[in-house]
Formats: sequence, C-alpha cells, structure tokens
Amino acid sequence: MNTEVVMQELEALGKERMKKMYVSNGAHEPVFGVATGAMKPLFKQIKINQPLAEELYATGNYDAMYFAGIIADPNTMTVEDYDRWIDAAYFYMLSDYVVAVTLSEADIAQEVADTWIASGEELRMSAGWSCYCWLLGNRKDTEFDESKISDMLDLVKNTIHASPERAKYAMNNFLFTVAVSYIPLHDKAIETAKAVGPVEIIQDKTKSKFLNASDNIQKAIEKARIGFKRKHVRC
Repeated sequence: MNTEVVMQELEALGKERMKKMYVSNGAHEPVFGVATGAMKPLFKQIKINQPLAEELYATGNYDAMYFAGIIADPNTMTVEDYDRWIDAAYFYMLSDYVVAVTLSEADIAQEVADTWIASGEELRMSAGWSCYCWLLGNRKDTEFDESKISDMLDLVKNTIHASPERAKYAMNNFLFTVAVSYIPLHDKAIETAKAVGPVEIIQDKTKSKFLNASDNIQKAIEKARIGFKRKHVRC
C-alpha cells in the first residue's frame, strides 16, 4: 500500500465532527478528522513500515502524521530523524501524542528527551517531558536511574511555573506519572506536587485554568491505581 492509497483510505475515514475537534485543539489544514480507533484496521493491513511512515509524516496532513507514528519503526529512527519529526510537529497533539509516543519505544528515548527538555523550546520541552510519562507508564521501574528521576522532580518544582504553557501541562503530568507509575519515588512525587501547588495555564492570553497534580494523584490513590503500567504505548 503506497502513500496515495493510504491518503485515500484516511480521507474516506474522516468525520467532520472529529475534524472540528482536532482544529479546535490546534490542528490546521490539511486534516481529515479520522478517529484513532478507526485507524486500527488500516494498521493491521500495513503493520510497521518506516519508509511509508516517513512519506506520510512529510505530507503535513494531521491524520497522516498521526498514522505515521502508528506504523513507524522507532528503533530505526536516529536522533536526527526524531529532531526532524519534532520540527514538523506544529502543535501539542503531534509533539506529545505522535512524536513523544514514537520516541518512547526507541532505545534512544531518554537521550533525545533529555535534549528536548533542556532546549527551552515549548513543544520540544513538552515532547521531552511527555516521553518520560509514556516511558514511566510502560517500562519497568528498574529501567530508570532513580537519582535522575529524582533530579527531574526537583527540576519541575523549581521551573514549572516559569515554563512555557504546553511544557507546564507535560511537567504536571510528569509529577502525576512518577507518583502513580514509578514506585521508588512515589512519596517524593507526592511531596513535590504539594510544593508545586496549582499551576496556572494562560489560555488565549485572556483566560486561565489551573492544573493540580496533587488532586489527581489523590484520586489515583483512592482508586488503587498506584503501580499502574500500560501494556502498550502505541495503539
């Protein structure tokens, strides 16, 4: 199945309601509006195909870019490949739910994510922190350096309030993910979330909303979700 055929298949799966939702979250044309679940039968036909993934990602079509992440082969991609993908990720649903997710299945995930977190660029930072959320929520605790994750909690505490808006979302989620999915630092994550407190997110320069990791952590505790790990990251 080539790029032209896949684009035709995706266009046929598009729904106006989904398109409006994606656009309201930051997607821009071209976009078909394909629900994630609707892509699964297409994936079963194609399976992993990195060359096709590269061609689809390069189209700039949101749905094609998303599907590219599903069929990509993460460990064949280099640092330069991931940098190219994050450069083309123009809003958070691509940076955090396509690029970061794909990266999280690669052996170089932490190396690349560390660089993005230190970049100071909003969507790179968001993708870097999000990648760690996907990693911690899927891989065994023993695959991580406890002192490194501890230092990252400190970094969140010291910098989250002054960070770019999308990075704040991802950093707040990192606090929650460590508390829920990384048992060695469960207690420290709780204390860090309390120290951070509510995080203000400025929307459209006129409205604000507040994130509070502590509240969500407490809900997870009440639902006995501590220690939760996903079986799969990509759909």
